[in-house]
Amino acid sequence: MRKIVSFVHVSLDGFVASTDEGMASLGWISLSDDLFEYVEHRIQQADTALYGRNTYQMMESYWPTAADKPNPTRHDIEHSRWYKNAGKIVLSKTLQEKNHVNTKIISSNLSDELNKLKQGAGSEILMFGSPTATHALMAENLIDEYWLFINPILLGQGIPLFKNIKDRTALTLVKSKIFASGVVCLHYKLNRDQ
Repeated sequence: MRKIVSFVHVSLDGFVASTDEGMASLGWISLSDDLFEYVEHRIQQADTALYGRNTYQMMESYWPTAADKPNPTRHDIEHSRWYKNAGKIVLSKTLQEKNHVNTKIISSNLSDELNKLKQGAGSEILMFGSPTATHALMAENLIDEYWLFINPILLGQGIPLFKNIKDRTALTLVKSKIFASGVVCLHYKLNRDQ
């Protein structure tokens, strides 16, 4: 069975975005070459990306042509290639399915639709950021693993990663890694039998 993996940058105090508008809400994320390399290697193990509408539109505005821009970075080239080939799932009640290449839009029956996808062929489904979608999947207990990139910053306010958690959820730490930027990656899997 395929897993849904939440793959997200988070502040030390638990926020995935600040109160700033647009891309500025992510301006606090600490990046480094070793982090890019680690993430790119990890992403290559998956064939599907899952987004909320806002994150999808942000990704769509950059990644399809990132490798074609003047002086692209190695990360831009590699991730652009992966993005173009990956299947994309978007959770949205407003986005229409036309003109979105290799993209499935889910607007209702979230649990049923995602469970069908988890039973289907393919490797892991990585959910990038997408706090509203993450909250919806948490409510349905559909996330199997968390890859949390904890950034060395306290935001004080913003969009929280964990919201409206109703039930105790046991996790097991699978792996951790520290990057030159001070970011710590914590890889947790859910203990569904507890």
